[in-house]
Amino acid sequence: MPALSLAPAPGARHRAPRAGGRAHIAALDGLRGCAVAAVLLFHAGHLSGGFLGVDLFFVLSGFLITGLLLGSAQRGRRIALGAFWARRARRLMPALVVVVVVTVFLTWAFGTGEQLRFALGDLPWVAAQSVNWHYITDQIGYWNASDTRVFAHLWSIAVEWQFYLFWPLVVMIAARGRHPQRTVAVLAGTGVLASLALMVTLGAAVDTTRAYEGTDTRAVALLLGALAATAPVRGLAARMPRRAAEVLCPVLVAGLAVAWTVTDGEKAPLLFKGGLFLHSLAATVLITVIAQVPGARTARALGSFLPRRLGELSYSLYLWHWPVYLLLLPRLSALGDWGGTAVAIAVSLAAAAATKWLVEDPVRFRSGWARGHRGLVVVVALAVIVAGLWGLIPVPAPGAGTVDLQQLR
Repeated sequence: MPALSLAPAPGARHRAPRAGGRAHIAALDGLRGCAVAAVLLFHAGHLSGGFLGVDLFFVLSGFLITGLLLGSAQRGRRIALGAFWARRARRLMPALVVVVVVTVFLTWAFGTGEQLRFALGDLPWVAAQSVNWHYITDQIGYWNASDTRVFAHLWSIAVEWQFYLFWPLVVMIAARGRHPQRTVAVLAGTGVLASLALMVTLGAAVDTTRAYEGTDTRAVALLLGALAATAPVRGLAARMPRRAAEVLCPVLVAGLAVAWTVTDGEKAPLLFKGGLFLHSLAATVLITVIAQVPGARTARALGSFLPRRLGELSYSLYLWHWPVYLLLLPRLSALGDWGGTAVAIAVSLAAAAATKWLVEDPVRFRSGWARGHRGLVVVVALAVIVAGLWGLIPVPAPGAGTVDLQQLR
């Protein structure tokens, strides 16, 4: 998932500031690495509650995005929404377009007819960043129908995109008042309560896809993160004694790990009755303490080499892993569950690393082949290719080739 920068509390351990003066908190990268690892293991059938890692992504996104927006307002600068959205597009779109183009080609070459048919059908919704609502409207259950859809995992990317479009508008309006930090805190807190009430109500349905993939219901985690980025909450965390932080952070990490281990997918009886909220709340407290209390042992462990590097690859890794699983894992059955998983994760990591170094970073930092307008031209050309593929590849008839992928769940 996408990485962002945020200035930490004075004295916090972090890497050197990047351009623009914003420092990067290594421990938050490490949390992102843990989250993507949980999702990878969940989709391979080895961690029943690993899907909760997506909520950790959401909390991080809400926290970091809101921190950047409020930071601009606090320094007396106008929140330039056009520039903000352009940066988000430059950060997220190139890798997404590349993965989608390659995935369509690979599904055409190696997938089943059903996988190709669904990929072509989902493609316009992926392009519109609304595939989550497509699945909800067509009653395509996340828990029982995603094994034939190579873009099923992009529902969460769509939720984040929709949040990036809506929430900055709210923050910009609030920033014009006398007390922007308090106003944003009140708005975020109110949104959390409204979103939680909606999730509890909709989560009682037989098909929980609406509660699980709806932008309004999943806003709980995003808005909790936004609330944590406001001055009132950061001030409380900054006053926490170091000793208390040293005790609290390991407890929270252990709690998240237990939740990822014991939660049994949608069958967990309390998942939509407050379980997702409690998980997101624990993640929010952990992120807030790590960002505001410098040098805690847990933060140093999360910011160590392996979790940090995995977190830096998390966005491309998340994009690649599900198509790789669907197209590759059925061909690795001779290696056993863990052997096949290891190979599929290795392939996903290699694809993610190549995408980050060859696509994400050059476009993001306007370096290498992406200097000037060349990056934009290439991304637009790839988008045109996607449109061409959608129009030219014949849609297979229903039932044209299926494969048993139950081992992925």
